[in-house]
Amino acid sequence: MSALSKVTYFCRSAAVGLKHSPFVHFIAVTTIAIALFSAGMARGAARVLDNLLASLGGEVEVTVYLSPELDADEVHGVRALVLALSGGEVTLVSPDAALSRLRTELGDLGEALAELPENPLPVSLELRVPPERRNPDALLALAKALRAAPGVAGVDYGEAAVQRLSAIARALRFGSLVAFAVVLGATVVIVAATLQLAIYSRRGEIEIQKLVGATDRFVKAPFLLEGLLQGVLGAAVALFGLWAFGRVLGPTLGALFAFLLGPGVAAPWVEPRLALELLCAGCGLGLGGSFVAVGRFLRV
Repeated sequence: MSALSKVTYFCRSAAVGLKHSPFVHFIAVTTIAIALFSAGMARGAARVLDNLLASLGGEVEVTVYLSPELDADEVHGVRALVLALSGGEVTLVSPDAALSRLRTELGDLGEALAELPENPLPVSLELRVPPERRNPDALLALAKALRAAPGVAGVDYGEAAVQRLSAIARALRFGSLVAFAVVLGATVVIVAATLQLAIYSRRGEIEIQKLVGATDRFVKAPFLLEGLLQGVLGAAVALFGLWAFGRVLGPTLGALFAFLLGPGVAAPWVEPRLALELLCAGCGLGLGGSFVAVGRFLRV
């Protein structure tokens, strides 16, 4: 039998298998679709979380407090050092300007500041870091370097909030990874079980093939192709579900959380790279489940 004849036979046999057991294959396709849809939703949530971290990093204002004993030349020297360490924009804020700003922010309560015998606020530098350094790790490293600089009395950028959010993000990613691994394992088991039912219904055909000298590889090929088709169909259903979710709820989410997450939350939920990854994952799940099912049946 030529290679083309074999491929034609395998495709025809796989199509016949799908036609004879539609409900069994529907269960397998649905299981794969649910697993891949969950994976796509997790990827979308991770992207939104990354946008939140980036947005928070951009909004955080790094304030460097200088020692009160520094003279004007030393203050400008520290400013130049901070500028060199950060690579961003540095604004010098005098004690009078800082007190005036605080009085404005306090509103009616700001009048109480007029009773102070002297201005308690030190000279400070307001630092706007470049975009590539607006992440928790980079901000922490920058704060450590600034605190070690001579003439710096303190550095504040909301470190506790940034670190807490970063820890939450790591915990969510780890939890989603564990959950996804469990879902993948369960999907392979379900696909293998459903496909084994389809194989069992065609056991007479398999026995005839074995009697006439067909190899295990020849017997396995149509069922592996069925699993591959299941994976492709499952990935297609999952991608359609993600597209529909983005079309229906994407604009609503963007309107609700744009003030916090920025425009990234309204980005398309189905991107070319994600589509390719889900398609490959679906093919892998279908092939894996069919390989397990066929191997178990042939051993029996």
